[in-house]
Amino acid sequence: MEKIKEIFKKYKEIIMYLIFGGLTTVVNIVAYFILGRLLNIETVISTIAAQIISILFAYITNKIFVFESKTSGKKELLREMISFFACRALSAVMDVVIMYITVDLLHFNDIVMKIISNIIVIILNYVFSKIIIFKKKNVENKN
Repeated sequence: MEKIKEIFKKYKEIIMYLIFGGLTTVVNIVAYFILGRLLNIETVISTIAAQIISILFAYITNKIFVFESKTSGKKELLREMISFFACRALSAVMDVVIMYITVDLLHFNDIVMKIISNIIVIILNYVFSKIIIFKKKNVENKN
């Protein structure tokens, strides 16, 4: 049990990101399914709406549970939010382009392509979050 705790502590950020990234993906796919399949809204609009919903979910969960970001003041919070939403907007555009090309133009299965697109987006978003958005202010001692 101690070994598991040690591994979790060492890789906590990545594990938490995978958990909440997975949940964000579920939110994204469910929102897309409801909008695209059940409400019959076109692919691009459904994808954009699903991205907005999942980005809001992701910001809250990444800030609190994954990167445990503590902002000291409105200015720092605003910088963090703007960088998060800007980076997520970039990856959302990638999702829309992938969905448009693969579903609307090439007629691949929309749910399969949504899952593949989300895998690409999750990886890109982790890199953005780690390097740009929630970067640590002080380098931690690795002793």
